[in-house]
Amino acid sequence: MNNTLIQQSINDAGMPIYKMTTFDIDVVARLTGGIAPTIAYFHKEKEVTDDIRAIRFHFDNPASYIEDYNKFQSMLFEKEQRAINELYESFSIKPKNMSSGMQLIWSFFVFLLITVPLILAVFILK
Repeated sequence: MNNTLIQQSINDAGMPIYKMTTFDIDVVARLTGGIAPTIAYFHKEKEVTDDIRAIRFHFDNPASYIEDYNKFQSMLFEKEQRAINELYESFSIKPKNMSSGMQLIWSFFVFLLITVPLILAVFILK
C-alpha cells in the first residue's frame, strides 16, 4: 500500500508490520452546498484526505494490519466531532458564553418570536 500515513517496519519477531506515521492530523469541516458537511484532513498544511479514505475504505479491515489503527481512529473521531460542532456553532443564532439558565430563557424567547406571528395569523384569518 502506497500511503504517506502508513510506514512498514519490522517487529521483534522479524515480521513486517504497519504503523501510522503520525497522529498530528488537523480536521476541518465545511459546508459545500449539500446538507452534510465535507470533512478535510491536513498534516503539516498538506491535505491528506485521500490517504485517510484509502486507509478507511481498504478492502481489508485496517485494524487487522495496522498496529496502532484503533488509537488513530479514536483520535480522528474526536477531531471530526469537534470540527463538525464548531461548524454548526458558527451558524447558530444562540449567543455565545451564556449560562445554561440564560440559554433556556433565550430559547423560550426565540420560540415565542417564531410562534406569536403564526398564532396571530390563525386568529386573524378565522
